[in-house]
Amino acid sequence: MNVLATLARTPNANTTPTSASRLAGLALTKSLASEVGPRGIRANAILIGLIESGQWVRRAADANVALEDFYATMAANAKIPLGESVALRSSPTWRVPALARASYVTGVGISIDGGCRPSSDAPLDRNSE
Repeated sequence: MNVLATLARTPNANTTPTSASRLAGLALTKSLASEVGPRGIRANAILIGLIESGQWVRRAADANVALEDFYATMAANAKIPLGESVALRSSPTWRVPALARASYVTGVGISIDGGCRPSSDAPLDRNSE
């Protein structure tokens, strides 16, 4: 299971270096799915949206803004329909979704992003290449 940012699928402007590496992680997931699938091993990725992290705590402190207000503003700016961020340490959404463990699911990126990024979570289609 790879853990990537949702920006692997839908990068923002002026993020070329990090967007390229994020997309490489998704390509790695799909390639691994093809390579290890015949041995019954699945390879999937979780694509995380806005998460609560130390970098945002520091930025909120630097801006002298309450952390909850900082996250709320970021969620609004990111147009997250659910209007909130994910706290990885306490959130049940961080557990690997059952879909990722399903015997027929491999080569996918499963978005956990509050609905803010369009995505295609269809299984890898080996016939399309």
